[in-house]
Amino acid sequence: MPSKAKTGKKLVIVESPAKSKTIAKYLGEGFIVEASIGHIRDLPQPSELPAELKKTPVGKFAVDIENDFKPYYVISADKKKKVTELKAALKEADELYLATDGDREGEAIAWHLLEVLKPKVPVYRMTFGEITKEAIQRAMGNLRDVDTALVDAQETRRVLDRLYGYEISPVLWRKVARGLSAGRVQSVVTRMVVDRERERMAFTSASYWDLTGQFGAGSGSFKAKLASVDGAKVASGRDFNDEGELTARNAAHLNEELATSLATALESVDFTVRSVDTKPYTRRPAAPFTTSTMQQEAGRKLRFSSKSTMQVAQRLYENGYITYMRTDSSALSDEAVTAARRQASELYGPEYIPEKPRVYSGKAANAQEAHEAIRPAGDSFRTPAQVAKQLSGDEFRLYELIWKRTVASQMGDAKGSTATIRLGAIATDGRDAEFSASGTVITFPGFLAAYEEGKDESRGDDDADDSRRLPNVAKGDALTAEDIIAVGHDTSPPPRFTEASLTAELEKKGIGRPSTYASTISTIQDRGYVRKQGSALVPSWIAFSVVRLLEQHFTDYVDYEFTADMEGDLDKIANGQAAKASWLKHFYFGEDSDPGLLSIVNNLGEIDAREINSIPITEGITLRVGKFGPYLESSIPSIDPKTGEIVESARANVPEDLAPDELTPAKAIELMETAAPEERVLGEDPHTGHTVLAKNGRYGAYVTEVIPEPTAEQLANAPVEYYKNGKPKPPKKPVKAKPRTGSLFASMTVDGVTLEEALQLMSLPRALGEDAEGTLITVQNGRFGPYLKKGTDSRSIGTEEEIFTITLEQALEIYSQPKQRGARAAVPPLAEFGPDPVSEKNIVVKEGRFGAYITDGVTNITIPRSTSLEELTREQAVELLAEKRAKGPVKRTTTRKAPAKKKVAAKK
Repeated sequence: MPSKAKTGKKLVIVESPAKSKTIAKYLGEGFIVEASIGHIRDLPQPSELPAELKKTPVGKFAVDIENDFKPYYVISADKKKKVTELKAALKEADELYLATDGDREGEAIAWHLLEVLKPKVPVYRMTFGEITKEAIQRAMGNLRDVDTALVDAQETRRVLDRLYGYEISPVLWRKVARGLSAGRVQSVVTRMVVDRERERMAFTSASYWDLTGQFGAGSGSFKAKLASVDGAKVASGRDFNDEGELTARNAAHLNEELATSLATALESVDFTVRSVDTKPYTRRPAAPFTTSTMQQEAGRKLRFSSKSTMQVAQRLYENGYITYMRTDSSALSDEAVTAARRQASELYGPEYIPEKPRVYSGKAANAQEAHEAIRPAGDSFRTPAQVAKQLSGDEFRLYELIWKRTVASQMGDAKGSTATIRLGAIATDGRDAEFSASGTVITFPGFLAAYEEGKDESRGDDDADDSRRLPNVAKGDALTAEDIIAVGHDTSPPPRFTEASLTAELEKKGIGRPSTYASTISTIQDRGYVRKQGSALVPSWIAFSVVRLLEQHFTDYVDYEFTADMEGDLDKIANGQAAKASWLKHFYFGEDSDPGLLSIVNNLGEIDAREINSIPITEGITLRVGKFGPYLESSIPSIDPKTGEIVESARANVPEDLAPDELTPAKAIELMETAAPEERVLGEDPHTGHTVLAKNGRYGAYVTEVIPEPTAEQLANAPVEYYKNGKPKPPKKPVKAKPRTGSLFASMTVDGVTLEEALQLMSLPRALGEDAEGTLITVQNGRFGPYLKKGTDSRSIGTEEEIFTITLEQALEIYSQPKQRGARAAVPPLAEFGPDPVSEKNIVVKEGRFGAYITDGVTNITIPRSTSLEELTREQAVELLAEKRAKGPVKRTTTRKAPAKKKVAAKK
């Protein structure tokens, strides 16, 4: 067979179209750049496996657990066309360059491409940390083979997550609720959020008091705070533990009476300066961004979610503005150090850069293979002003943050001095009171001229030195005192995690990968385990049940150290120091006294679902996590104030927006006392004899009827069906009749609705009559209010009460008018973002049936659960609409039933 003629073409494959467009600009003649658009194949769902594999060792996980945990990969349905295109492009090429990202995921994508495309031409692996001409040229000079150790590490992680999720999630379905999921990292992250809420729930606040005063000297005045009384340090917030107990020895714990009396006793006394202490102040710049620190700082300074930060960073990288955004390293290349120092010198002056370049080499506990820190791309940096017109709002803000951090990292220390003044007096009641004031004066800003790192919320007193200049005083100087007041404080519980502080804690503990933090935090919100309250992450009650079950029965798998150790093991596989198959075998099957996951799942024993889903709140009141959400249940018998009957067990719904730590014993008692009756008997329907009830349900109050079970006599008299051979068939289970129901009007309550009103509600829809064409017109109540219905034409009417009073003539009059969408109540949009760059129509956020959504009047997209309305920016809204537009309309599949095959008569 003759060899293929040389074409001179070279095929380069990257992951994304944006990346392919950017890299194509820097490659020479003959290069064709294509995008795989992420992974081209993955593990299928077990239900999608071929029938012959479903009963084999592959069938449970799409992984052959008896053959070194070999995965069974399939090309994703939406990637088959792309694979065909790549194969066609490869036929025209003489060389193949796999230029996917240089991390484990990118290495795995390259390997899958190699496995599927089966190239017969030379193959080169090309990686680069930034998409610039210089970086591409350097990458072409450092080509290599696919790193199989990195591929093994990624594959191990993929199989590990499949084993973990598929074995543990079904336990949650059986014991907590259907549809829940467990994940190797997501479950541990959920536990961290739950643990913090537990700390807040167990927290006991302590009260303490101190004094503040304004003191004057000849050169000015300043504010000072009481530091000690009779030589004993005044207790502050950090001197108390979470039980509200004072832990500091010999501390003076002032209450309101002591503090107020001391303030009064100091009103007319003379104060003098007792000491002045001045120390040099030096502050060093923070290291350039890693993935984790970028997410943290973007959360603090820009109010970006972790997910939004990574989406914006991805666009900046793919378009050649920053280096690769998934990295654990804070190191800068020599070219970057030179660029940062040069730019700092040009913008701020040569005195702002130190004599020697700063070297950052520290890495996180769970650092992966090294990349460079996140920085502006290129061997010389573009200033924010130079790229402002090329970037969207969010892109510009993140680029500016990265640029400032990088340049500041190579600038000089901030220098100054910190002065502490101690002043005191003897009160008229004989107590010796000493106050303290501190101030830091920056004499040389250094890196602060470019950038200052943000901080997360912390507990206790904020004793950080104020950037203020104190007056020039000396020991023994007399001072005048004004406005000495007593101030009361309460200790605060541990602050809830924000996305930024949770990311920092995950990195500190070595849990998961910084590159996956954004998706993990987004996942626990999408699963309903965590919600945002402002920027704080609040766990749901169902998260408490899930974590409790995992802690009791899968202890290791939500243990922080165990999870961090697994990351270390994956690192060993990536470095070639451990074997994939033996590690997975030990994890799943275990060895000797160390049971594996399979053994633990098979020997769970009896799990008390009621106990797992119950949380005692106070004596006699327990929170239950039920099928339809959380509710309170009281085991203390009470007397119904209306009927005088003894109620053995009462229930109350828990408001969805009530955070777990806000459900205090007092609040639980209040909810129980104010709860509407869960169920009330209204009487019997005179026509059917069925009992009619009013009930409180998950979606509001409603009325319904109780249909009695068939009696033994009725079952015995049911018609008997027979087989063709004449034998009677087993009696069928009687079909249960569906009871009539009706939602209560907004003006009605469970304890106030009457039997007559209930019967009317259950009779809906109400038929009004027919129009001239013979089409029936009905009136009914719906989720969005009362409405008329004629065939498929619905029209809203005014109030719920009109349902029982509107006439056919009035309905016909309404239908004679043109249909006006939204005429019933012009609800203003929740937010407006101006014209869309594509449709040029105004972008607004509206409240819809399934939650808030973004629309330009043509394209609609629901706001992701991980993004709150308060966080949503114009750039995000435009991006979400663009993504929805790119996907096109949802394809609705219809199934046609094949005609039955005619039976062919047997040959005789």
